Formats: sequence, structure tokens, C-alpha cells
Amino acid sequence: MNLKNQYLIDLYDRVVKRNQGEPEFHQAVREVLESLEPVIERHPEYIERGVIDSIVEPERIIKFRVPWVDDNGKVQINRGFRIQFNSAIGPYKGGLRFHPSVYEGIIKFLGFEQIFKNSLTGLPIGGGKGGSDFDPKGKSDMEVMRFCQSFMTELSKHIGADTDVPAGDIGVGGREIGFMYGQYKRLRNEFTGVLTGKGLTYGGSLARTEATGYGLCYFTDAMLKDNGKSFEGKTVVISGSGNVAIYATQKATQLGGKVVALSDSNGYIYDKNGIDLDCVKQLKEVERKRIKEYVTTHPDAEYHEGCSGIWTIKCDIALPCATQNEINEESAKALVANGVEAVAEGANMPSTPEAIEVFQSNGVLFGPAKAANAGGVATSALEMSQNSMRYSWTFDEVDAKLKGIMENIYANAAAAAKEYGLEGNIVAGANIAGFLKVADAMLAHGVV
Repeated sequence: MNLKNQYLIDLYDRVVKRNQGEPEFHQAVREVLESLEPVIERHPEYIERGVIDSIVEPERIIKFRVPWVDDNGKVQINRGFRIQFNSAIGPYKGGLRFHPSVYEGIIKFLGFEQIFKNSLTGLPIGGGKGGSDFDPKGKSDMEVMRFCQSFMTELSKHIGADTDVPAGDIGVGGREIGFMYGQYKRLRNEFTGVLTGKGLTYGGSLARTEATGYGLCYFTDAMLKDNGKSFEGKTVVISGSGNVAIYATQKATQLGGKVVALSDSNGYIYDKNGIDLDCVKQLKEVERKRIKEYVTTHPDAEYHEGCSGIWTIKCDIALPCATQNEINEESAKALVANGVEAVAEGANMPSTPEAIEVFQSNGVLFGPAKAANAGGVATSALEMSQNSMRYSWTFDEVDAKLKGIMENIYANAAAAAKEYGLEGNIVAGANIAGFLKVADAMLAHGVV
């Protein structure tokens, strides 16, 4: 650990002791505390007033049983979570993840990251996250519906348009949001903007589907341009093949790049001619098939079992969009050896601390998740605004707002890094810029 300040060292030790068996949360907290060292030297009031002690502790943790009935009439039991981490600058905002890997530590790490990500957008939204260890893969629509209805029956007691506004995440797309919204409306007798990522017929926002992937590329483009580079003519590798990866592929291509690889949890495809995105969309969004089916219609493409090999493909720009800690030190060294110029995170915390160190020490431009993938939650906040106004903006209007937000996030992170003597370190800059807004709001509120 690179901490030198004794207060921060002691605080981190307390976090680990209080949250045992939650390595993802420990990793997220450590990264932020390391970035804040120069801040607390200049602003000791953040220690004296207990701001940093408070910000690593969730305001509320909700954990509940989710019973549902499968198609065979058998009762199944899952766990549900919602962690309302910090509401200093607005109502809690953050996605719901349905995946077997979900447990309290994962939700805590995601909720903690969400505080700073949401702050960076410049919009009035606090940090939260939720989900369940339910796996929608292989389930029928009716099974998913019954689970979502049971999940929302409990969650509805704790959320609201001005309290906590969940959205989608891994395993939670338009289908799941629709089922949950219908149950919320039925229980509360309210038509309100309590969930984002809704369908366009009932309060959703144009460009929300594309937002995280598009935003990732807008951020990356701003980072590249600030360093005299661009997407034009560059080879791009993107992990994942879900919503974020698909629309990052689309926007990277529009900006002049050539995306040559995508992956799923089983393996990855490499197409030297450039990924045929229409084919991927058909496979993943319509047919819900595995990425390996791509090679059946594209004989020049290659499929490889296992995911980590994707980072051995020679590329100029790497955009990890799959899951946490997918790029380790070995993968980072392979990317550097193959001449990668820029890495920006579309997933949440996809690079290990050791990988980030490899990138930064080798002069690779690096955009951390809390800044680079904030486009989804930014557009969710725009959806909240439209719901409040009973109004909708055009696709181009939302897209233009998104582009401006992502460019501002990069500019603010870069400026914060420079102000605190860490010029070029966008990880530290994003943490600092995100923290300062929340910390000042917490100071204004007193001890709460």
C-alpha cells in the first residue's frame, strides 16, 4: 500500500477490519484514500469534521430475502441488496446487478465507486447500488418476471423518485426494469421516475441504451485529444459483448477506430477485418447466444476459449467493458509490450491496482471507471430530469448533453490532478474532483 499519512493508514485498517471478506470494497477504498493524501494535507478540516470517516461508511444497508416460484412450481430463494451509500448531493442513484457473484461486498464496492462517479457528472445525484445473486441466464421470461416482482415488493419500501432511483447493471436490462417498474407502480399507485433505463413508452430516455458505451468513447476521445492523439486509424480491443461493449464498438468505429475483438464469459473473438456489429447485436440482443457463434458466419474470424487472452491482441486502444479485475499485471504488461497508447475502463474497476501501476509507469493514458464509464448514470440523471418535467428530449439533444458531460469530466479530473501536483494522473484527479464536491456538501450539512 502506498499510503504515507498515518490517519489514512489507520482509517484503511479500520475499513478492512470492519468489512472482512470484502476485497473488492477494500480495493476501491484504498485507491481513493491514496489519491486523497495531498487533499487532506491542504484541507485538515476533512479529518477534523469526520468527513472521510463518514464517507467510507454506508448510510444504510438493506438486505432481504427474495422468494419466487420457478416454472416447475418449486419455490426458489435468493438474496436481495440495496446499499444507500451517500446522499450528500442528491438522492441515491446506482444500478441493480443480477448475477451469481453478487454479495454484500460487491454491492458495497460498487456503491462506494458510485458516490464519486455521480459527483463527477456535475448532476445532483448521490451514490448507491443494489442487486441480487439471482442469475437471469437460462430463465424464462415468466421466471424473470416472478423474481423481479418479488424483488421489487421489498425494494419498493426503500426507494422513490426523491429518495433512491435504481437503474440497470449486469443482468438487468429493459426486460427486468419493465417488470420491476410495473410492480412498483402496482404497489405504490404512482407513475413516477423511480427507475431509470425504462422503455421509451413509459418514461425512458432516448440515448440511454447507448449512453455508457458512447460516454466511454467521448471520454477516451477527450483524453486522446488532450495528448495530441485520436481514434482515427487506431486498432481497438474491447472486452465484453453486452450493452456497454456493443455501443462502445459503435462509437469507436464512428470516431475512426477499428474494433477487432469482443468477448463474453466463455471466450473472445478476433476479427482482423473489424467486428461486424450488426451480427454481434443479433447474437447478443436478439438471439441471446454466445459470442463464439460469430465465427460461424465470419470464417476469417477466430474464436478462443478463455477471456484473458484478448489482452494479448496488438492494439492502440483498449477498452475493458466486461467485469471487475479482468486486466491483471500480466495482461497489462502484454498490452504495453504490444504498444497500447490508451486504456479506458467501461466496466467497474476492471483493472487491478498492479495493472494500473504498469500502465501509468509506462506512460499509457489511463481513464478510470468512475470517470470513463459515468455516461450511463449521467444519462439516467437526464432521464430523471425529463420524468420530473413530464417531457422528453430528442436523441441528438441527449447525446449532445452526454458528450458535454463526459468532456467536462475529463477536463475536471485533469485539472484536479494538476492542482494537487499529480498532473497526468487521471485516477487521482477523478477521485479528488469527485470527493471535493461531496465532502464540501457533507461539511455544509454538519454531523449527519
